[in-house]
Amino acid sequence: MSLAVLYSRALSGMHAPLVTVETHIANGLPSFTIVGLPETEVKESKDRVRAALQNAQFKIPAQRITINLAPADLPKESGRFDLPIALGILAASGQIPADKLDQYEWAGELALTGELRPIHGALAMTYSAAESGRSFVLPQQNATEAALVKKAHIYAAQSLLQISAHLSGDAPLSVYTRLPDTQNDAVNYLDMAEVKGQARVKRALEIAAAGNHSALMIGPPGTGKSMLAARFPGILPPMSEVEALESAAIQSLSQGSFDIANWKRRPYRSPHHTASGVALVGGGSHPRPGEISLAMHGVLFLDELAEFDRRVLEVLREPLESGKITISRAARQAEFPARFQLLAAMNPCPCGYLGHHSGRCHCTPDQITRYRSKISGPLMDRIDLQIEVPAVPQEELMQQRSTGEKSSVIRKRVEASHQRQLKRQGKTNNRLGIKEIDQFCTLDTTSETLLRQAINRLNLSARAYHRILKVARTIADLSAAEKINNQHIAEAVQYRRLDKH
Repeated sequence: MSLAVLYSRALSGMHAPLVTVETHIANGLPSFTIVGLPETEVKESKDRVRAALQNAQFKIPAQRITINLAPADLPKESGRFDLPIALGILAASGQIPADKLDQYEWAGELALTGELRPIHGALAMTYSAAESGRSFVLPQQNATEAALVKKAHIYAAQSLLQISAHLSGDAPLSVYTRLPDTQNDAVNYLDMAEVKGQARVKRALEIAAAGNHSALMIGPPGTGKSMLAARFPGILPPMSEVEALESAAIQSLSQGSFDIANWKRRPYRSPHHTASGVALVGGGSHPRPGEISLAMHGVLFLDELAEFDRRVLEVLREPLESGKITISRAARQAEFPARFQLLAAMNPCPCGYLGHHSGRCHCTPDQITRYRSKISGPLMDRIDLQIEVPAVPQEELMQQRSTGEKSSVIRKRVEASHQRQLKRQGKTNNRLGIKEIDQFCTLDTTSETLLRQAINRLNLSARAYHRILKVARTIADLSAAEKINNQHIAEAVQYRRLDKH
């Protein structure tokens, strides 16, 4: 006899593996055969399942058991297949009812005692299981994470015996109750008021936060670039339910689990400048999400941008435009979401002190050009706001208390602008397409003349032209203006002045 047991798929877009258990009459001790490209962890599941069944006082059929993991061309990994394999054997041998198995999806690693151990990627699998309309049975330790998916029906179990009693109707499991949502307040983020001075830079970061624009800060060491970046998530608008689920599912899939304390908290990723291209965008023999995917709906901060390998930085060009990354290998192809907000910082020259009031810089023009050329023109063209961060005047630095606005105050303006954008076009300004730019970013004669002069003087590309319009639209939204005027255009253009270098 044979039995098919469904197992939930991960968020990578692959089909749900189908676990089929077939028993064949044979003489002697039972033998397990697992087919369907199993990795080492899956191959070892036959020993865990055999011990778990024996210690739970179940009978193992004295037959040859073939376990087929379909589709055959998709590699299978981790111990999460233990539970569906064990249930398939029990149902195929008639020790538990088989009529209810197709109502659920199963995942769990078995201890030798028959207890269930936590699995990796529970939230990602639950997110997918909820779309199928089936209930999801998984280990108790994963229930809190999985229950973040509102429409999912979660059953948390501690052992194989508990699941068997549930299927037999002797002791049904209760649907796991989701904990109330917890919205992290701005106090959980570092406060922008702690950064002294830099009012102009804070204004630019407010624009970036309101329209989801990428930004590059250029200035000497010690001017507060890293401090400003660390406080940037605190001025971003709150995450929606869908954004929070997508971000948490990626983190669950890549890191093994999701920390509930970070629910609805914008991710902030800051990889070191020695990071490889694979670490940044994802990859490997079995493709895994990289930093750009782990920063989903959050911030990817690249400090010391010019110290990154140029080939590593070039891999950011396509994801910045498309919001996704496709990893191609000889055997398979995987696509990961990558809708992140790029925030970067770099020095203006090799020594770092170009433009500093101390006059310490002695770099030659050729050295400065070579240093800045580490950032390619096409990548720089995709960065909406290019901000000069000057040294803080001594008077402001020596003040006992900062006079800057708190993050909570800035965030209110950002959120109001964000809501205007969603109401008008259903997306942030940074994601506007060409037709939408023509529709929502119209200019009057004065503004159009000013922009035309800026394009000629700075020799801007067509992409830079469209990005100026989108930034100007965000500036108009922050001032609650219905139309873009020449003041909005002038402010947007000044954030592209580094293009002339």
